[in-house]
Amino acid sequence: MHRTIITGTGSYIPSIIKKNDDFLPNRFFTETKEPIDRPQAEVVKKFQQITGIAERRYAAGQMTASDMAIEAARLAIADSGIDPETIDQLIVAHNYGDVLPGTNQVDAVPSLASRVKKGLGINNPNCIPYDLLFGCPGWLQGLIQADIFCRVGAARRCLIIGTETLSRVIDDSDRDSMIFSDGAGACILEISPADDGRGVLGTATRSDAIDGADYIYFGESNAPGSDEHLRFIKMKGRKVYEYAVKHVPAAMKDCLDKSGVTIQEVKKIFIHQANEKMDESIVRAFYALYGMTAPTHIMPMCIQWLGNSSVATVPTLYDLVRKSQMADHALQPGDVILFASVGAGMNINAVCYRY
Repeated sequence: MHRTIITGTGSYIPSIIKKNDDFLPNRFFTETKEPIDRPQAEVVKKFQQITGIAERRYAAGQMTASDMAIEAARLAIADSGIDPETIDQLIVAHNYGDVLPGTNQVDAVPSLASRVKKGLGINNPNCIPYDLLFGCPGWLQGLIQADIFCRVGAARRCLIIGTETLSRVIDDSDRDSMIFSDGAGACILEISPADDGRGVLGTATRSDAIDGADYIYFGESNAPGSDEHLRFIKMKGRKVYEYAVKHVPAAMKDCLDKSGVTIQEVKKIFIHQANEKMDESIVRAFYALYGMTAPTHIMPMCIQWLGNSSVATVPTLYDLVRKSQMADHALQPGDVILFASVGAGMNINAVCYRY
């Protein structure tokens, strides 16, 4: 049985470092525009204790999401050693398109995928570029779609990118603004010429839009007297946390059970870098479904220094581990790994993969 394999990865980590202390001059307000009546230093300290985030990265200058996507894609293409003209599908996952500094206007026409195709200089008219909006799990959903296209013979080689500049759509008066960051990650997925057990073993996706569609949304600023016509990324943090801890472990189990491997074979879990405590709770709950305690060192994390870059977190983390840029984490041939993500929609997905 031939499967799809990831033959190359790449990531772009922006150059601007935004530390938690940089938020001390901010004044935070609640959704009802009431001031948060606690010292700012206390708010920032509590934020780091909950999320694990000490710093994050912002895109510099006029760099956009599509610019970062091009850089990550070039690295993935070079890593795979392929000719970019042989790419059949070019999928770009994002949420807000290209947002320039000084505005929060979403720009997604033409599609970011078309911009990336142009930026990479791909002439092949049969290379089909399109965008995917699926919240933070967008890159992983692109991987799932590409796997299907390849396995049914509709494509042989796909480029999947997750890219976002959330720093351009945050509300400085909202403490949740400290969560978000920028970045891009990419991979080449192609049908394997050899039946050696490597590749995508199973997938799972779920969506709960009836209750969860408004958990992450675009809303007006928390600041009193702000322009009611401007919109920023907003999140009902407690509801997102509860939803994720309740439903992500079950989706991960569904994925693993369909993959034909045991939980004892799982060597690493690459989970969306949204909140350190939340991710730890998800992994504990996942193992509890099998009556087990989560092993130590199973979950690499980069949220502490990269923050939450939405669709870019999982491919960036995977690229860093794959290229031995994460201390104490490595992958060996034959390792079974799980990818999992959750985000706006509310949407969840998971992929089981043999390295």
